[in-house]
Amino acid sequence: MARELGAFREFGARTLTSQVEWRTPEGVARTTPLLQNEFWTSRQRAAHSLHEISYRACFKPQLPRFFIERLTAPGDVVHDPFMGRGTTPLEAALLGRTPYGSDLNPLSRFLVRPRLAPPSMADIQDRLARIPRQGGPSGPEDLLVFFHPETLGEICALRHYLLERRATDALDEVDEWLAMVALNRLTGHSTGFFSVYTLPPNQAVSVKSQRRINERRAQVPPRRKVADLILRKSRQLFKDCTMDEIAALRRISGKARLWTAPARETPGIADESVDLVVTSPPFLNVVNYTLDNWMRCWFAGIETDLVQLTTTASLDAWQEAMTQVLLELRRVLRPGGHVAFEVGEVRKGSLLLETAVLPCGWAAGLEPELVLVNAQNFTKTANCWGVGNNAKGTNSNRVVLLRARGV
Repeated sequence: MARELGAFREFGARTLTSQVEWRTPEGVARTTPLLQNEFWTSRQRAAHSLHEISYRACFKPQLPRFFIERLTAPGDVVHDPFMGRGTTPLEAALLGRTPYGSDLNPLSRFLVRPRLAPPSMADIQDRLARIPRQGGPSGPEDLLVFFHPETLGEICALRHYLLERRATDALDEVDEWLAMVALNRLTGHSTGFFSVYTLPPNQAVSVKSQRRINERRAQVPPRRKVADLILRKSRQLFKDCTMDEIAALRRISGKARLWTAPARETPGIADESVDLVVTSPPFLNVVNYTLDNWMRCWFAGIETDLVQLTTTASLDAWQEAMTQVLLELRRVLRPGGHVAFEVGEVRKGSLLLETAVLPCGWAAGLEPELVLVNAQNFTKTANCWGVGNNAKGTNSNRVVLLRARGV
């Protein structure tokens, strides 16, 4: 693969090659090839429309596709132990692979599972027509800084319906689809969301912060029709879908496996049963996934205090946690299988996390094969913060490719 990528010219640029120097936990000096180029596009919405569900700090579908196409065959098992919005499992399914995924945040399964077995638009329309538009417990009054009173009433009615269906074990694939789309439409910065103008949908601000936004913009929450916006977003998600593709997804979904579990402990996955892992862990404490998703957790009935995700400011603690994760991945990986472990540069570029991952992989029994750096232009979300390219945040995908040592 290193030879292939060394000759990579798909976007016109030559691959820059160098070496990463690092030390094993025993102190032995080693080097690993580093290849840098634009290996996949950073353009917005260049992937399948089913991916268009927002989640904080998610990578683009082109990243897992790059490795899935090169390192697996149809039917192979592709796993992501930090699956987030489910980019890797969904891309694996679209490519005819068997998707596995886990995440400690229970919100993740709400976002992933419905897209692996999409219902029909007719079923979605019929179900929305039968759900009461008002009724059930009212929402917290503080939420009126985000929503028009009638819109909040519709949100609460839908939430009540979904929670009751879950409590009686009556939730089906159409209900799960509605929950997923509603979670994605709660708050945002356009008329396609239930809320007044606020931050992008992957990061719900606090009530106090939203009051300041409303005052600064002299805005009040407008009336939005929840069912209409769910239908609009559903059509957008289905934009690229063909009947054959949906039928194929539904066949594959029967083999898919999703868990709410820590990445370091997935007893539901058999030893040596996974062909490829493509994943991206939390980058130290750069993102607070629990706080950013507080409103989504409210809608889904998730107790945020019970979601204890791996975020730490200590590099030593982070490396210890990642070593445990990689040990588990070594257990489930078949002989000859690979782990594509995507990290980034943090602390204003002073810390390149691949140098921290390489000794972790070695300690877990994985052989580092190469480090791939994909040059990246900022997305719309970064631009909305007024951040220029290569200034702040994560400016590149940095993937450590590992293989079971001794194979």
